[in-house]
Amino acid sequence: MVGIQNLIDRCLVTIDEFDKVLMHDLICGMGREIVNQESEEPWKRSRVWHHKDSFKILSENNGTRTIEGLVFDMHMLPTNILINSNEIVLETNAFAKMRELKLLHLSHVQLNGSYAEFCTGLRWLCWTKFPLDSIPTEFSLRSLVVLEMRYSSLRQVCKGTKCLPSLKILDLSHSHSLTETTDFSFCPNLEKLILTDCVSLIYVHGSIGNLERLVYLNTKDCKNLKMLPENICMLKLLETLIISGCTSLNELSIEMLRNIESLKVLDTDGILIGELVPGRSSCFLSSLTCSLVDLNLQKCNISNDAFPREFSNLSSLRRLNVGYNPICSLPNCIKGLTRLNELSFWGCGSLKLLEGLPKVATLNVADCFSLEKITYQCRRSRTRTMLLNNRNLVEWENMYKLEPIGSVDAEMINLLGLSNLESMAPIRMGKRNWTSAKDVWNPVEGLYQKGIFSTFFAGNEVPGQFSHKSTKSPISFTVPLLDNQRIQGLKVFVVYTNLHANYSAGASPGPPGPLVTKVRNKSKGLKWIYCPIFYGIPGEGEDMIWLSLWKLEEQVHLEGGDEVVVSVIMQPWLQVKEFGIQLVQQLQQENHNMMTVSTDASYYPRVSSGNLGQYQPGVYLLFSRNEMEDPIWFNKILEDSDDEDTTVKEEEQHYDQTIAVTTSSKSGGLRGWKGKVLKRAKISSALQISVPYV
Repeated sequence: MVGIQNLIDRCLVTIDEFDKVLMHDLICGMGREIVNQESEEPWKRSRVWHHKDSFKILSENNGTRTIEGLVFDMHMLPTNILINSNEIVLETNAFAKMRELKLLHLSHVQLNGSYAEFCTGLRWLCWTKFPLDSIPTEFSLRSLVVLEMRYSSLRQVCKGTKCLPSLKILDLSHSHSLTETTDFSFCPNLEKLILTDCVSLIYVHGSIGNLERLVYLNTKDCKNLKMLPENICMLKLLETLIISGCTSLNELSIEMLRNIESLKVLDTDGILIGELVPGRSSCFLSSLTCSLVDLNLQKCNISNDAFPREFSNLSSLRRLNVGYNPICSLPNCIKGLTRLNELSFWGCGSLKLLEGLPKVATLNVADCFSLEKITYQCRRSRTRTMLLNNRNLVEWENMYKLEPIGSVDAEMINLLGLSNLESMAPIRMGKRNWTSAKDVWNPVEGLYQKGIFSTFFAGNEVPGQFSHKSTKSPISFTVPLLDNQRIQGLKVFVVYTNLHANYSAGASPGPPGPLVTKVRNKSKGLKWIYCPIFYGIPGEGEDMIWLSLWKLEEQVHLEGGDEVVVSVIMQPWLQVKEFGIQLVQQLQQENHNMMTVSTDASYYPRVSSGNLGQYQPGVYLLFSRNEMEDPIWFNKILEDSDDEDTTVKEEEQHYDQTIAVTTSSKSGGLRGWKGKVLKRAKISSALQISVPYV
């Protein structure tokens, strides 16, 4: 094991979740070259993996004692040989001379003859599409450690009894004709039993309860399996039990699961626990073993009422899947699962509220189309969230809040110069593609996101006064020197039109977010790049106004004499007709603060999360890292030209291979670290931005 660990440390070998050794191509190539140097003739080498060589050895009966491992798939032969492959039947005596054969991998192979002397020293046998209905009685498997017969024609493992004293892994997956298992008394050292998709299996031998070393049992999709042996609870070392898709299991089998104390992984996906144990599903969940690490309750017809308070006693639980269940809100007992790392509500169509989520690394709410609100116990929770078709999600802590324009605080409305709110017509709203795949018609709404308030409405008459206006991007100006006043915010308006009626962010190629505002303080070396998660889509030839307010409270980001550049970048199907900016100032002596808005601080923080006092010169991306996957778009918004275009070019452009970007550290402050953004490369986690994970 020391040698294996050394290779693992050098990233040349890995061990997967199923304890299989996976090797780097370099190691594989080196090993094969060593074997090739053993002899020019394949039959004189210790390992044969070329199917053509294996076929020649078996068909010409020229195997040798040198061969220790052989791989042969009949379907991998050259076309000229495969023409009559269905008629090719090899003989068992072709293996007679391979007395040192330890590893044998056959696929779609038929053998004629006696198995009495067939590979008696085998340690690992993988025979995909095994053609017989049972393993021949004379086939000696006493030395076998691993037996894999996937997609076999087996009806029963063997006729009579067969002693398999060394067998540790038995895999009969996808053997659709298999109706019963073997007597496990003759394989006492079995550790893994895999019966996935054995759709005809109706009986598991009761001797399974005597397997003292069994740690893994998988009967996934055995649709006709009606009952698990009563003594399955005697398996003291069983850690993984997968019975997902076993839709015919009876109530007793489900009840027995509570008594398996060693379980770490339990997968009951598709078993209607709420119907099998009506009125007692709560009792079932409350008595699950505290050793569970991974629990899958997907499609079990479990409602909120089925989750008992004792469910929070699963103190070791790291992964929980309750997807496709009639859950309407976050069960209180889940809030107490402090070690939870992954939580999935995928497909919970009735789910509306996720309030007080525990700190998790991954949250899946895809296809939760009724979901309206997400909040966390820990305000600074950094959770990678998977979303899809969440068209009703209007409040997401640390990310955004969307509310009707009539519900927005009056001070905010006055500051923006808005009036006649009730007369604002509904508009077509788009959402970036990781939230919803379709555009919808909504009343005018206000969006709080990353310390910026935005709203979109139809028309071209901009409310309020703006000191700087232009018909092209960017606008450059110098902050005026004003006594006893401090810059508290920045108002930005954009009037834009749709050049193509059939274009929308979901229908057109390119980046998923079509609107970007960039504010650059050249004097301080600060740049903020903002892309709203929701945006208005005008009809062809119609105008739309994007009005936003950037809150710069508490810290000085804009001072008199600072050179500032504000620019707007849009997709080719949108065109800027006019845009402008206005500084919002505050008299230092006044008690009244123009920028004080009665809004939940968690949704309207300072511009970007983190302590702005720690900010150093750099680029701050006020949107999800998902938007960084298109290199052309990402390079475009990072450009610092004072004469920028207002659209992202559709045609392929040449950009430098790397762009230096100063980004924030995990703590919210900057260390002056420079990261490289590779062309056509997905931005890695090395690029830290000042927003929560999505």
